[in-house]
Amino acid sequence: MPDEALADRRETRTKLEVRGLTIAYNRRESEHADVAVEGVDFSVMAQEFICVVGPSGCGKSSILNVIAGLLSPAAGVILVDGKSVAGEDRNRAVVFQAPNLLPWRTALENVRYGLDLWGMPRGDANRRAKEVLELVGLTHRENNYPHELSGGMQQRVNLARALAVDPDILLLDEPFAALDAQSRETMQTELLRIWTATRKTSLFVTHQIDEAVVLADRVIVLGKGPGHIKEIIEINLPRPRDNLIRRHPDFFRYEDRIRALINDDTAHGSTFFLD
Repeated sequence: MPDEALADRRETRTKLEVRGLTIAYNRRESEHADVAVEGVDFSVMAQEFICVVGPSGCGKSSILNVIAGLLSPAAGVILVDGKSVAGEDRNRAVVFQAPNLLPWRTALENVRYGLDLWGMPRGDANRRAKEVLELVGLTHRENNYPHELSGGMQQRVNLARALAVDPDILLLDEPFAALDAQSRETMQTELLRIWTATRKTSLFVTHQIDEAVVLADRVIVLGKGPGHIKEIIEINLPRPRDNLIRRHPDFFRYEDRIRALINDDTAHGSTFFLD
């Protein structure tokens, strides 16, 4: 589909808002909390794909965990469709770095797991699980157990499990970090294909600058000491994208700009906080 047609499909409403987010951790040997993230504000439009990058320890994963409802902030608010949210919710699904598949369940049964927890009738749950397995290209592997799947296939099951509950927002915490370079590029292309098909509002945390440029509509660059937003960069590269986008003349300019922001932060040094 031409990029212009995709642009016409985009919604213009705000889906997710992060306002005044501060995250602090208590140390056992200290009465005072360490502030890991302070005063972070950003918004994500419906159907937008946002990547978050920054140096180790800037709070990328912590921010995602607060949005997911897995971590409570010291201050600030998370809004979805203009309403404050707290705690876990099926409308915000997380894809973690480790697949964490249940070894005694087949691929189909792992994808169905969240639906089982939500009480969906078995027949309906199986149909939904089959649909998303087809979407991620694993129909032929639905009866395989995790140990029979490659690392890339396990992450496809992990992604399918999140998509199965049909969340409004997909949160991805470095899901391809453990894969080799070739598998990682393959999964990036697959994720772009799946996102184009589903148009899920997505927030993707990564250490890889090229990965962020390949995937994102906008890249949020974080600095640390404590974690804060240094810049939000709009990625004006045509969609739909595949790995050939890496040859686009603007691709390296985006990479260099983001790398300069991160290297500047690293060069000046700062206190280490949890990522």
